[in-house]
Amino acid sequence: MPAVMNQPLFGRLTVGLVLGLGQFVLMGVTVRCHVRHMRTRVDPLARGLRSRLRETERRRARSAPPPQTAGQRPLRHGSRGFRTW
Repeated sequence: MPAVMNQPLFGRLTVGLVLGLGQFVLMGVTVRCHVRHMRTRVDPLARGLRSRLRETERRRARSAPPPQTAGQRPLRHGSRGFRTW
């Protein structure tokens, strides 16, 4: 395998160097496609779900406050935002 990687292509540029630099290019293309996919498909869905959740919480807060027992603080769902994992 080292003999294949050391084959010269243009001057001192070898097959191994081209493959190594190609990894950076491929990773850049992959990241760009991923970011575009997230911005166009996933982020709008997440914003929609977030707005539906907030609207539901507003309706629940207006309709009837949860009963509290003495000495306990009420739980606030989603007060820290969304966590991924």
